[in-house]
Amino acid sequence: MGHDVRSPRGPRCIALVGPFQSGKTTLLEAILARTGAIARAGSVDAGTATGDASPEARAHKMGVSLTAATTNFMGETYTFLDCPGSIEFANDMRAALPVIDAAVVVCEAEERKLPQLQIILRELEDLRIPRFLFLNKIDKASKRIRETLATLQPASRIPLVLRQIPIWNGELIGGFVDLALERAFVYREHMASEVIALEGGNLDREKDARFSMLEKLADHDDALMEQLLDDIQPPRDAVFDDLARELREGQICPVLLGSALRENGVLRLMKALRHEAPGVAETAARLGVAADKNALACVFKTTHLQHGGKLSLARVLAGKLDDGATLQSSGGGSGRVSGILAANGANDSKRPAAEAGEVVALGKLDGIKTGDTLSTAKTAPSALIALAPAAPVLALALAAPDRKDDVKLGQALQRLTEEDPSLTVIHNADSHEIVLWGQGEMHLRVALERLQDRYGVSANSHSPAIGYQETIRKPITQRGRHKKQSGGHGQFGDVVLEIKPLPRGSGFEFHEKIVGGAVPKNYIGAVEEGVKDGMQRGPLGFPVIDVQVTLTDGSYHSVDSSDQAFRTAARIGVSEALPQCQPVLLEPIYQVEIVCPTDATAKINAILSGRRGQILGFDTRDGWNGWDCVRASMPESEIGDLIVELRSATAGAGGFARQFERMAEVTGRAADQIVAAHRAAA
Repeated sequence: MGHDVRSPRGPRCIALVGPFQSGKTTLLEAILARTGAIARAGSVDAGTATGDASPEARAHKMGVSLTAATTNFMGETYTFLDCPGSIEFANDMRAALPVIDAAVVVCEAEERKLPQLQIILRELEDLRIPRFLFLNKIDKASKRIRETLATLQPASRIPLVLRQIPIWNGELIGGFVDLALERAFVYREHMASEVIALEGGNLDREKDARFSMLEKLADHDDALMEQLLDDIQPPRDAVFDDLARELREGQICPVLLGSALRENGVLRLMKALRHEAPGVAETAARLGVAADKNALACVFKTTHLQHGGKLSLARVLAGKLDDGATLQSSGGGSGRVSGILAANGANDSKRPAAEAGEVVALGKLDGIKTGDTLSTAKTAPSALIALAPAAPVLALALAAPDRKDDVKLGQALQRLTEEDPSLTVIHNADSHEIVLWGQGEMHLRVALERLQDRYGVSANSHSPAIGYQETIRKPITQRGRHKKQSGGHGQFGDVVLEIKPLPRGSGFEFHEKIVGGAVPKNYIGAVEEGVKDGMQRGPLGFPVIDVQVTLTDGSYHSVDSSDQAFRTAARIGVSEALPQCQPVLLEPIYQVEIVCPTDATAKINAILSGRRGQILGFDTRDGWNGWDCVRASMPESEIGDLIVELRSATAGAGGFARQFERMAEVTGRAADQIVAAHRAAA
């Protein structure tokens, strides 16, 4: 669509956000089609959308990572960031939000999705980002618009201000009245709406709804308030200026209507963005960017292409960034830009430079990560954004089918976690497992698919080992003796160990009370190592804790004794002693804090009780209207797939954090079953 006219605000960056399956990718397609960036809109269902074109997204018919696409409208450049709606893939949205100029929150009149909408609006509110609400699928609406607005308002901490009202054609919505413009439009599928006369009942409804809109604007404009009190019609330009100012200052959230699938309401949305959304200078000021001649950019997404190396998706916030420029990073790294690509979905093209406001992909910045602030200055810039990934809630233990592929698996996981910092890899020293932590079932499934599709690495997966341990109830004194004779030097070590239980949480203590050199001092360290060896796997099959071992006596041979001999003797002594000490199984107990919509709290309590959880109490969630926070104490073995049940009970909105509390005894049949299962798997 384009005239080559530079916007005084520079290229703008707009995020499309909203609950899962609200139509964000479909809206992006409609925008690209209506602005001439693509010949016709693709379809999510048919797998032809420009939006999220990854194999995983198309297989699951859902956004699983952020997609950027750039278009021109009335001579101005816009980059749209299509952000996944599922809470499991929210990290991409969180990383991008600080650098955008405004957000379009795509939602529908569905009460079930209110908690998800509230989570997204809360993120925008906390970051002070101007936002429009695009009420999608309006062609399928059954409620009156004021009822819908009353339903949605509790999700927002600022007033939702209706900018348009629908024109009803029987039971269907056939068009809208623009309250600021005071014009009526009839929808035409995949075409611009047609202006019609504003008359009759539509005119009466328009006057009433427009007055209601002006009243909300007047809350922040004394001059407008006086005009309304004096029954004076404010100038149309003044109304538009008020709408723009109050949007940017975070005082209102304008609500627009449309149907992305039919491309209805798209041009009105674009015109609202053009007139009212702030530009890069205002966004830079919001982030605290000082005036400087150097180029400054923020990286909000990292991608590893199968054959093209690493790309860092960044927004230039100030100055001009040239290809080949050397950049310093707030993360301490530095790098030379090797290629600037336009961010345009799958159709990237090379650029010699990028100006303030543009979103571009920077090539081969190996020392740079998501969240870094980059500058062409000689010194590293201060970080403009702080990213704190959500706590992981679900884990899988991974193993390469062939040991020779272990290194390949490790490298692929490192790249996955660089692309998506809400994935975490832990190497569990006790269970010798590689554990991949993520934000939910689909999040981990997509990670495994990416390992296979993008990096050619297959991995076997299973539930991670639970951190069972064991301890003892009864003290004992035990001799450990190792004697072996075979040509030349033999092996001889002899120790007497006093073994006794310690209070829970004490860990392991080693002491020695050797008198008269019964065990030479240079072998005592080897004895301690041997004791630790013997405690790695107790009689029940698990590491032994909360035990004190004291070396009280022993003997040695001047020729055959050695560190190894005494280490072996100590291990034998411990291994023979522990079965006689009344071993008892211990399981890890965690304190769990669950956040959920209030109407799901009773379900959550039932879920926790069914998982051996001890509910410690609950409160309203501080600062969150209609949410609760439930605290419980739970065994680790019951937390494994808790998030799956929790999300099911909360329409995908609930979450939890956990913290280790203590080890607790497991007795009777439950303990026997755990030990038997462990032995069978060993």
